[in-house]
Amino acid sequence: MTKIKQVVKRTGDVVSFNPKRITNAIYRAAVAVGGRDRSIAEGLTKQVVAILEENTPPGHIPHVEEIQDIVEKVLIEAGHARTAKAYILYRAERARRRGEKSVRSQRGDGSIPYRKIYEVLNWAVDHNLHTVGHLNERLARGEFPDIVHESDQVYERDVATTAEIIRERQDEVKIVIVAGPSSSGKTTTTTKLSERLKAIGLSLVALNVDNYFFNLELHPKDEFGDYDFETPQALDLALVNEHLVRLLAGEEVRTPFYDFHSGKRTLNVTPMRVGPKDIILIDSLHGLYADMTRDIADKRKFRLYIETLLQMKDDKGKFIRWTDLRLMRRMVRDSQFRAYDPEGTLLHWHYVRSSELRNIIPHVNTADYIINSGLPYELPIMKARLTHGFKQWAEKYADDPQRVDACIRSTRVHELLRTITPVEDDTPIPPQSLLREFIGGSCYEY
Repeated sequence: MTKIKQVVKRTGDVVSFNPKRITNAIYRAAVAVGGRDRSIAEGLTKQVVAILEENTPPGHIPHVEEIQDIVEKVLIEAGHARTAKAYILYRAERARRRGEKSVRSQRGDGSIPYRKIYEVLNWAVDHNLHTVGHLNERLARGEFPDIVHESDQVYERDVATTAEIIRERQDEVKIVIVAGPSSSGKTTTTTKLSERLKAIGLSLVALNVDNYFFNLELHPKDEFGDYDFETPQALDLALVNEHLVRLLAGEEVRTPFYDFHSGKRTLNVTPMRVGPKDIILIDSLHGLYADMTRDIADKRKFRLYIETLLQMKDDKGKFIRWTDLRLMRRMVRDSQFRAYDPEGTLLHWHYVRSSELRNIIPHVNTADYIINSGLPYELPIMKARLTHGFKQWAEKYADDPQRVDACIRSTRVHELLRTITPVEDDTPIPPQSLLREFIGGSCYEY
């Protein structure tokens, strides 16, 4: 048992001291540079705790910054220079974000080209869907089916444009990557894009990147001890890259198989080969992450990015956050198809978002095209399904210093949904709609 019982967070809140969080932070940094031995992280944690106990005066509650200073010192002195560098850089990046006085609009993260933002906003204004008030007015006039049709039409146009660009580059493009953050609609978009490409005579071969996850015990964890599937280091990126190089060279490879029930990966399972006219299709959170396709020339790749670029202001004049749309989508989908409680999704979202900001958003500017998957009509649908839950969670976590993120998100979404007219009947939403990926009733298999 450690003598240290509490720690002061950056917010000033005093919480219980848990050495496992130190282990998780060290292991995460090690994974970022290729390390996979958790026992080393556990041994280094013991050194950190020993120094902390030795240098903490009686009655003093150490601050999280003090502990992180000791972690850096231990990593360097123990000869783990690369891990120390990854830890220091991550710590510095977190500090930069906390101290940054953003001059950007709430509409996005700055990596989405303003031309695309303007196109979406211009469409919203033209269709009277640029504010919650205008949305409610159209709903009151019974125009929900029209909103569905208009929204789906512009999304389908984006998919069609993507297929046309690939057709024009078909002589050089050999890999199509569909990337984007969690619940942005990558799976449906990939399916629709596949249909269009096949219709113009292009042969597609899917590479399931999910089978390249490392065994579960090798995954990094978040500060609460949850396994992190959101980080690119959870994937064997080097093996993905190697297999892609060999496939494009005309070789046969045997792809692995990952069993999500057991958390185990089996290597060399499924034979795969692509012909000279085939295009490899990849659907992945981290498709834009450089290490996944490091040895593939850029001209041979087409990189598509999906994001819920909704341009709608709430009743306070602030743009609705894209991440909140995706959180609601994932809650409904996980509850319906994965037997996962929506509250669990909320508590999980803090590192989903953290990983997006670290590993997905910074690479958006490498995309060849961006599709907007934000659908104005999803808000009244989500209102009917989730509004009471967010109210309860906002109240439940209001005074919990360990769940500040959950409290902030649930409060914000509750305040948004409170102002939106609910729609219970989803029959006007066609089975080919992207939203059906999350609410059910899709004509596609997922």
